[in-house]
Amino acid sequence: MSTRIFITSPLEPEHVERIRAVDPARVDVDYVPDLLPPTRYIGDHVGAALKRTDEQQRRWREALGTAEVMWDVPRNVEQLALARRLRWVQMTSTGVGQLMKNLGLRSDVLVTTARGVHATPLAEFVFMVLLAHWRGLGHLQAEQRAHRWTRYCGEGVAGRRIAVIGAGDLARGLAERARAFEMTTVAIGRDTGKTRAHDGLFDEIRPRSDLRAVLAGADAVVVTVPHTPETEGMIDRSAFAAMKPGVVFVNIARGQVIDEAALLDGLRSGRIGFAALDVASTEPLPADSPFWDLPNVLVSPHSASTVVGENAKIVEIFCWNLRCWLDGRLGGMRNVLDRARMY
Repeated sequence: MSTRIFITSPLEPEHVERIRAVDPARVDVDYVPDLLPPTRYIGDHVGAALKRTDEQQRRWREALGTAEVMWDVPRNVEQLALARRLRWVQMTSTGVGQLMKNLGLRSDVLVTTARGVHATPLAEFVFMVLLAHWRGLGHLQAEQRAHRWTRYCGEGVAGRRIAVIGAGDLARGLAERARAFEMTTVAIGRDTGKTRAHDGLFDEIRPRSDLRAVLAGADAVVVTVPHTPETEGMIDRSAFAAMKPGVVFVNIARGQVIDEAALLDGLRSGRIGFAALDVASTEPLPADSPFWDLPNVLVSPHSASTVVGENAKIVEIFCWNLRCWLDGRLGGMRNVLDRARMY
């Protein structure tokens, strides 16, 4: 009997064919574009609002009810509950532990993530921010608008110290680029005794108990940890108070990991020199949020990880995992979510 796979979020047809090609005799891919929301940009995994007709809703519910494997899941508790035959989900994001909990996904359903896919684009975003701030992009743009040629002395990047909250794949991507810019990278890890293939990229790996000491010496702080009960509010008011005056702060994790009110106070006082926020505790960021109008803040609409080619890399992970799944080699599957740790 074929394994029935339901594509529940937008995906380009050529990638659907790659999934089918893994084993046409043992795979039945349920890909129905008219049931999926229209995309707003390349790599959109949510899509624009879609109101299905009664007939479309019937087909959608039937597909949910017969799926053994899913590419993504509907972000709706009632709809997900219809997937009674579901055994495995390949998600298109990395930090999905909280989402799975909120959706009430059954504990017997295996979840694999897109871990590793977003390390490079997120690191590029962070270094765009650091270079623009330290090398004075805003100053140059203002001078150009004024048609003013006045020589000045800028700030350098080499020799600076970056603190990365987290020591996983996102931290790896940052450390690779920091080394190229001759920066020192200190990672805060949950488990400093754990051996990682990329440990050598870090100049130091410090435990969470050393967080405030590490923050005090950092020129830039980048948050990469997933949102879990353990990390919620981790970067609190005391953590911001411990940071070096003028520090650059970047959040590419989740908004719930930081105390946004404390960050706001730090930005207004100037203690936090600049902040780039790709995430927020409430998304979309409310129109009346003070972050929009602060001159020392860059707001990104949770899009720093989304680049052309993203789906191709996630499908590569899915196809590898699908071969393992079909052959009963579950131990060989990549990026299996630890439901207890939520990452």
